[in-house]
Amino acid sequence: MSTESDLQKAVAAGLLSAEQRSRILDFLKSPAAAAGAAESPPAQFSLTHVLWYGGALIIMAAMGLFSTEAFALLGGWALFAIGAAYALGLWFVGRYLWQVRGLRVPGGLLIAASVSMVPLMIYGIQDALDLWRFAQGRPGSYRDFFPYVHGSWLYMEIATVLAALLALRVYKVPFLLLVAGIALWFMSMDIAMWFTPSPDDYGDFETRRMVSIVFGLAVIAVAWGIDLARPRGADLAFWLHVFGALTFWGALTASPDSTALLRFVYFLINLVLIGFALFIDRRIYAVAGALGVAIYLGYLAYDVFSDMILFSFALSAIGLGVIGLGLWLNRHHGALSAALDARTPAALRWLRPHPSA
Repeated sequence: MSTESDLQKAVAAGLLSAEQRSRILDFLKSPAAAAGAAESPPAQFSLTHVLWYGGALIIMAAMGLFSTEAFALLGGWALFAIGAAYALGLWFVGRYLWQVRGLRVPGGLLIAASVSMVPLMIYGIQDALDLWRFAQGRPGSYRDFFPYVHGSWLYMEIATVLAALLALRVYKVPFLLLVAGIALWFMSMDIAMWFTPSPDDYGDFETRRMVSIVFGLAVIAVAWGIDLARPRGADLAFWLHVFGALTFWGALTASPDSTALLRFVYFLINLVLIGFALFIDRRIYAVAGALGVAIYLGYLAYDVFSDMILFSFALSAIGLGVIGLGLWLNRHHGALSAALDARTPAALRWLRPHPSA
């Protein structure tokens, strides 16, 4: 075995002791090492993967985003039956590819596509039994679930998140949390409708914005907890970080006209997001924070150079500065992370996960 001979050479060179060599060999032959290797396969993304992901997304879009009005005329029980048939078929094929053929990427994608049929099934049940009266009224046809905010969608979103979490207990597929993340993103907007005077009160924008801020922070906290509880293996928290960050930052950025002080507070929050990205090693927060800083600097540039040709040049300079900041952070990321580790108090160091993305 080449590993044994290499370790023996390290012992002969004085780099390892004989005891250390034995311990390393024992670990490499142990079930834990084999499980770790199986759980963390080398990253790759080929044309085949593009086709697999593209096919799964097409299935999900065909039965959701691009469903037609004629589709809704089939009636509630027919929609439930179609959703259930798709869900079971996709699940069994995905399970076969995952467990029998060992093709975990396409198998996991089909399992995720199966879970994405849950909103259609729940809509069918609600429509067939006229359960809208226990929500906030009939929200429209199933295709309206994707472009329109309404409080009655909430049950479909809760069921989707629960289905994704149940599937995740058996199949560690990060893509499942894309499905759950989209449902959570929708939920953050739809749940706000329960706090407005009427189901169609779209004018109460501020209530919806504040609910989205709180909801986004909650999703970020859950994703952070997953990172702390599961530091190795599949990156299950990736999509939760993405949707939590976008929900929080988007609602924060969508603030109506505010004072100079509130704009400065917005600038400080975005600086905190950049620091938070470094602390938990998640780039999505740095992206959001950098965009927020650019928005604030753009506001300052417009205020200072209003109606002047220098505005365009100032805005271009801001863009170049943001790119330069990104390059600098990318180049010194390792050193900054190590410095942060060294300066983080021991009592807070456990809050700092080191995920792979």
